[in-house]
Amino acid sequence: MPLQNRVTPEGEIVAVAARGTMMGNRGGALHDAGRRLGKRRWVSKQWICCRLEFNGRHRQVMALNRYTELFFLDEATALAAGHRPCFECRRQDFLRFAELWALAKGNRSRATAAEMDDEIHDERIGAGGAKPTWRAPLGSLPSGCFVRVAGSPHLVLSHRLLAWTPSGYAVGRTCPADEVEVLTPRTIMRVIAAGYAPQLHPTASP
Repeated sequence: MPLQNRVTPEGEIVAVAARGTMMGNRGGALHDAGRRLGKRRWVSKQWICCRLEFNGRHRQVMALNRYTELFFLDEATALAAGHRPCFECRRQDFLRFAELWALAKGNRSRATAAEMDDEIHDERIGAGGAKPTWRAPLGSLPSGCFVRVAGSPHLVLSHRLLAWTPSGYAVGRTCPADEVEVLTPRTIMRVIAAGYAPQLHPTASP
């Protein structure tokens, strides 16, 4: 029976057998002694996206009184869910993300982790805990963003829409000509538009 620790672009945490290419956490333990999730879906505003391997460390997944390890298909999925690069295991990615965050906002100094976490949190948790979405013309969105089309998450990649699945991307839909519902938080979308290139699962390749 797979553990409930896989994150979708919608920000939901589900139980599937497929393994992702990246991991992360939401600031603490969401699980109990039986490695089952409770009602809460985050502990702090520090939602991060990490490498699967770092400095030879080995962890027992969902160990008691330790943070809940979450897994993502790829970084684009993590960003859509509202996670940002980890400062420890992905320092260069974090610094790049923080610099482009400042650039997108017209600031000269690099954004801090706390500053980014505060703003992203307001864009990923809405009334009643629901994920907020927003609308934009598809042509205005950079590659690496996620949209919801016909009720399902799709990755924007150049002029294509690829359907997200837990194990990879599938043939998508024809790009709609009008506005679409965007899953990626607005500020993270601006960071991507400023030049941050999310890591994609191999199935996203042409």
